Amino acid sequence: MDNVLIERLWRTVKYECIFLYDHNTLIGLRHELNTWFKQYNEWRPHANLGNLPPSNIYERRAAAA
Repeated sequence: MDNVLIERLWRTVKYECIFLYDHNTLIGLRHELNTWFKQYNEWRPHANLGNLPPSNIYERRAAAA
């Protein structure tokens, strides 16, 4: 089951970031991936998390612990 989640994330990364832009260098690709993951974790709502970004859920759990 864990593999399904990683495969879904990887598919999303490929189709929304890697395949959409022409990355001429590894530095450019790394920068684009960092930007994409920041948006994915801090801004993008996730249906499985009650339409909240993962960073909100993480912060709530860290505060509760």
